[in-house]
Amino acid sequence: MTAITMSEAPMAASLRQMIAVLQAERQALAALDADGLIGSAREKEALCDRLAGLGPEVLDGETRVLAETARQLNEVNRRVRNLLAANVAARIEALGGPRRMPRATYSTARI
Repeated sequence: MTAITMSEAPMAASLRQMIAVLQAERQALAALDADGLIGSAREKEALCDRLAGLGPEVLDGETRVLAETARQLNEVNRRVRNLLAANVAARIEALGGPRRMPRATYSTARI
């Protein structure tokens, strides 16, 4: 086996794990499961650390497809997170009225 072939198996396995974690993250987002989101974030970080040692030069057809799938899932999850955050912000604003800019107050200087 060549060095590239030896590193392809761990890369493909790690990318498959990443895809599974991203799917679990999507489910946690849908369920508003904070513990699930925290767990997913930790798992993604660990997998990113594991994948960081492998460069794009070792990608073959399979791992390239897996990496693209993971990228797309992560992008969808990012958009869902942003939508949820915007929804919460809108609800909070509705409760408190429109945001107002803080007014600058001036007082006379004391000498």
